[in-house]
Amino acid sequence: QVQLVESGGGLVQAGDSLRLSCAASGRTVTSYAMAWFRQAPGKERDFVAAISGSGGDTYYANAVKGRFTISRDNAKNTMYLQMNSLKPEDTAVYYCAVDSLSVGVKPAVGVAAYDYWGKGTQVTVSS
Repeated sequence: QVQLVESGGGLVQAGDSLRLSCAASGRTVTSYAMAWFRQAPGKERDFVAAISGSGGDTYYANAVKGRFTISRDNAKNTMYLQMNSLKPEDTAVYYCAVDSLSVGVKPAVGVAAYDYWGKGTQVTVSS
């Protein structure tokens, strides 16, 4: 079992930055792809960014490309999401996820591929 805890969310103004963290426990996740998803009220959970187990490959949704950066520190079993130039449309609950079933392949962008999830952290961007 893997437990994931997100932190770093908050209320910011448009143009500000936030750094989210996702701490994993229960099992080392260094071999697994990890990802960030977000869900706004009344909407589906959407892919934001993903990173391979080694951290060498990263993928982003078009909506955040150039503004968000995903990274991981395998020594700390932790993943991060640096969010710059935040916009009101970035407002959502942000979830981290682990794919423990597909080792060594390109990280997936679909919700169904990830089998462990955190409870989320709220990010609110005011205009």
